Amino acid sequence: MKFKAFLTENGVNLLEKRFIPSLEKTAKTCHLYFTKTHTLFLHNLLNGDGIQSIAQFTKQVLFDDYRISSQNDDRIAFTIDLSLLLRALRSSVAICNEYSSSAVPNRLQIKLVKKLPSNCSVPTPFLTFETRGFKSAVIQDIPISKPLSRAQVVELQSALDMAQDVPPTLIQVPDLNQLLNLVDRMKHVGDAVNVSISKYGDLTVQVSTTLISLGAEFRKLLVIGDQANAPSEDQNLSAQTRSSRSILRGDAQSVQVSVKHFAKSLQYHLAKPDCAFYGIAPQGSCLTMIFQFFVPGSRETDKSISLHCRLPVLDPGTG
Repeated sequence: MKFKAFLTENGVNLLEKRFIPSLEKTAKTCHLYFTKTHTLFLHNLLNGDGIQSIAQFTKQVLFDDYRISSQNDDRIAFTIDLSLLLRALRSSVAICNEYSSSAVPNRLQIKLVKKLPSNCSVPTPFLTFETRGFKSAVIQDIPISKPLSRAQVVELQSALDMAQDVPPTLIQVPDLNQLLNLVDRMKHVGDAVNVSISKYGDLTVQVSTTLISLGAEFRKLLVIGDQANAPSEDQNLSAQTRSSRSILRGDAQSVQVSVKHFAKSLQYHLAKPDCAFYGIAPQGSCLTMIFQFFVPGSRETDKSISLHCRLPVLDPGTG
């Protein structure tokens, strides 16, 4: 199998300054998955433990001169340490900038190689950044896992396809930093947070113990998908009562997720999404968060980038 490409300036900025720092907050390692058309960073798709996240980029947004070939329908996947990837990328970018000039701009190449480490008789796979200067080349090697077999790639692709389902009701959430501040306080109260989402555009986030309850309600948020009008007789009721009544009517769902997972998911604000949507899957199987990016200078969705995550629930949910 072979893979090599040149990172674009936009690709470097997206990965170095936005996406890898945010993905690293979810888990240290992930699957890096290259196909003929896309590059994907995948967390926990092959196990149900922890946050599942999918960051997907078209090859054009990250790379020039993109070349890939494998016996798995030109698909290559492996596990990589995100902190090592980020460190090597930043170092390579610094070297690239140092040796570049306006007359001869430097280019950062990324490729898969096998090398024989010292005191080892078996070649080891690496993802390599190569920066060519006027008289020399600087190489940064990142150790990776053995690339996935054909059967494992098929399993990964199947899990990816299953993880693309969109909840029937999505609501646009308020400022992620505001939620992050709230969840930081929730960490001191309990380990589980109840999240309720209604077709009326209401979002309730609450953590409770026998002694204390801390939460917030956001009302009349933008709804995409299945929606309904809130009954007028509910307007003056408490948030908890309104939420309970809407669940009984089938107009809302509620799930309980880990406060730790919820806090980690909010770290995706580091990727600088333009807006975010939350939804609960049918039968309360997971809490889904979808982050949207706009074409710079417009309100048009940038279809070359997508990011979403799914939080496992601590109970089967209601609704």
